[in-house]
Amino acid sequence: MVMAQSLFIALEQRAMEKGETVAIDVIAPAWSRPILERMPQVNEAIDLPFGHGELNISGRYRLGKSLREHAYDQVIVLPNSFKSALLPRFTNAPTRTGWRGEKRGWLLNDVRDLNKEALPLMVQRFVALAYGDGETLPAQMPRPSLISDAGSVAQARQKHGLDLSRPVLVICPGAEFGDAKQWPAEHYAALCEQKIHDGWQVWAMGSAKDREVTQAIADGLGSSEHWHDLAGETTLADAIDLISCASAVVSNDSGLMHVAAALGRPIVALYGSTSSDFTPPLTDKVQLLSVDIDCRPCFKRVCPLEHKRCLVDLAPQKALEALDLLLGSDPKTVAVGEQAR
Repeated sequence: MVMAQSLFIALEQRAMEKGETVAIDVIAPAWSRPILERMPQVNEAIDLPFGHGELNISGRYRLGKSLREHAYDQVIVLPNSFKSALLPRFTNAPTRTGWRGEKRGWLLNDVRDLNKEALPLMVQRFVALAYGDGETLPAQMPRPSLISDAGSVAQARQKHGLDLSRPVLVICPGAEFGDAKQWPAEHYAALCEQKIHDGWQVWAMGSAKDREVTQAIADGLGSSEHWHDLAGETTLADAIDLISCASAVVSNDSGLMHVAAALGRPIVALYGSTSSDFTPPLTDKVQLLSVDIDCRPCFKRVCPLEHKRCLVDLAPQKALEALDLLLGSDPKTVAVGEQAR
């Protein structure tokens, strides 16, 4: 969803080049609304009321029919599934654009054949749908840029009892994909212990599923008033606003990593079983860390060799050095006034 903003920006830029305006509505799962609300290109976020994998043709027909009053000129479909192309067909939009997917060519009338070698990045594949089939894309892809309102940021900090008396290191130690993406808890603990010693505070972000790993980090740290475990305690809206306060972020390859990139935060991104070749964080303020061993990237959820060396061998000192490269020796390199963008 964060990378989809690059498409929205491209659509807006294309319209401006033609002296036109464009209204972009986004139909997506309700959980993504806080992200869409922080994208100025989005006119309206419309909740998709279907669960993951749910076909529900009749429900999609009713929703599509109800959207006909919007008289959309074009509907662009980002997922490649058959069911994702049903709703656009039911809106009766004259142009229905998407990549060729699960036998859905008859539902779309602007069907593209994907050349994966020409468009190796996900963001390129999204942005290409803003252009005509075969048109040359810009050399530089538009980059996501989420906007956090200063008022909502202050409310989120107050709600969770957080201040900015020390520089903030946000860590994102979870990974929905699986354990093979997760840097070991003891490595995070060593990193956090050093940064707290250096005068920082640490905010751990994640879902309720990540409480086990954040507790393990806390156990490794021992007692510290400068450690704040927010896993499972924040809404997605709160998490976005709080990450905007970070002086730096250290994250596994995860959704929150892309949120941090779109907020312009300096990031150390840790890669284990996956690779940055397809979905890198779209920012210049990043250090990508991985270990060069023969078995990575394997793209497995759990290490098939049961050693997880790709992350175990990625020492905390490497992440500390990467933070120094990003920020220099002064922990206040990123001014607080710049953080609520």
